[in-house]
Amino acid sequence: EKRTVTQIEKNGYPDSIYINAAKIFQGIHTEKNEDKIQVRYGDNSESPMMAFKDEHSKRVSYQLAFNTLKYQGLLEEILLDSHTYPCYSIPDELTSLLVVMLYDLQDRKFTKRKIFAEEEIVAEVQEIGNYLYRYMTKLAAALARCRIKYDALSIDYFVPETIWKQEQRASTLPLWFWINTLKISLEDVIRDLEMKGFTKVESVSDFDHYTYAVDQHCQDVLVFPSSLREELLNLDLFADCKLLLQ
Repeated sequence: EKRTVTQIEKNGYPDSIYINAAKIFQGIHTEKNEDKIQVRYGDNSESPMMAFKDEHSKRVSYQLAFNTLKYQGLLEEILLDSHTYPCYSIPDELTSLLVVMLYDLQDRKFTKRKIFAEEEIVAEVQEIGNYLYRYMTKLAAALARCRIKYDALSIDYFVPETIWKQEQRASTLPLWFWINTLKISLEDVIRDLEMKGFTKVESVSDFDHYTYAVDQHCQDVLVFPSSLREELLNLDLFADCKLLLQ
């Protein structure tokens, strides 16, 4: 159950993920000067109410929202160039959902997402999804035109330089995990990690891929190489909230 989101990412996300990601994006999207606004996101003065199924769903929702933010300019240009926006049947309050779902759609190479039997259906997500599917060919063509226009080999070209530098810097930093001592002890975590092939070392300077260290000042914190991020996030320890990413 806890791996449901991980397993279906290539086929899309549950409706609740899109809704929460859109609420997050609504609060963090880049605002333009009034004379330059072409895509309107409605009012975001109230803090959105969000209900996450579990910690993993929360992480995925934030990840989807921040990925959308990285490419906000490109996504808006695609919507405008394809004449998919404005759409008078979609209110400004749903624009964030439209942009979030467009990011996910292009990330899946413009293929329809799979609806799973156990998924709770949200009418707004279904409406936006169906709208985007009707314009998939035009949206894909608009993305291709943008890449040709800017001579971009991939959409990474459109990431703002400040964000790109931050990501480069963050990608080299070690990963810090708190041990949730309400659920598991340090000894049990170490035993579990060793069964999975991890080796304990004395410090960060001794890292060599499948290694980890215990923080010198806080015995319920473990440190791992940054290259292990995805593998660590798919461990039972993380899925069961026994290890919490700092």
